[in-house]
Amino acid sequence: MEYAAIYRMGVETLKAAGIEEALLDARLLLEEACGTDRNTLLAHGDFEVSPRQEECYMDYIRKRSGHVPLQHIVGYQDFMGLRFQVSPAVLIPRPDTETLVEEVMFFLHDGMRVLDLCTGSGCILLSLLRYSNDCVGTGSDLSEEALETARENASRLGLCAEFVKSDLFEAIEGKFDMIVSNPPYIRSGDIPGLMEEVREHDPLMALDGGEDGLGFYREIIGQAGEYLYPGGMLFFEIGHDQGREVSEAMRGTGYRDVKVCKDLSGLDRVVYGRF
Repeated sequence: MEYAAIYRMGVETLKAAGIEEALLDARLLLEEACGTDRNTLLAHGDFEVSPRQEECYMDYIRKRSGHVPLQHIVGYQDFMGLRFQVSPAVLIPRPDTETLVEEVMFFLHDGMRVLDLCTGSGCILLSLLRYSNDCVGTGSDLSEEALETARENASRLGLCAEFVKSDLFEAIEGKFDMIVSNPPYIRSGDIPGLMEEVREHDPLMALDGGEDGLGFYREIIGQAGEYLYPGGMLFFEIGHDQGREVSEAMRGTGYRDVKVCKDLSGLDRVVYGRF
């Protein structure tokens, strides 16, 4: 079958399954199956797809039609210009989280010690280490499966980081110049209304922030000062409607220069302050 024809078949199948990004996802999956790029569809639509490539592509399309996230099908997600392996054990890195990394980088100096709580795939910590010099990084998570994914990402990127199984600060030792976290912040009652790709395929422990979505922020803010050097900084990713509550909690615990930052969509996305 010709490349353009099988692409159109994929698009129609995904549309019928209610996949909003059917055009994009069908193209990306076809490129993954065939080892091609976006120019192939435009310039070489008559390219003959091999039976093996066709079988692989249609398997991808069947999975995506079942609302399996595209990233779980191909096994990776690009983030901060780097490629991260993902699995059902970790939250898929999202563009919104790049705002957190970018804000941290404004203050990150060579040789600093960084702690990433709820590290998941390790995308935040490893991006910070990749774009700095001689920084030391520790990532913690309660999921051993997530930590294995983070360690594999560190190895693939040629980066050295420590990954520790820990319930927040439980197994953390020493002090840090910066603590960063993208903790679970979805209100428990909102989880049933999330899109299927998130609700059924992202790990619940990476989503559920308790009744008001703020449980992890309160715990981290209450303990982080014990693990920060004087003048150290605490950074959070937040839900779009949590900026006031999180910033007030930080100020009430003694943090200075607390700031709420917006993402590219103009929504509150990051809160940080200095201890």
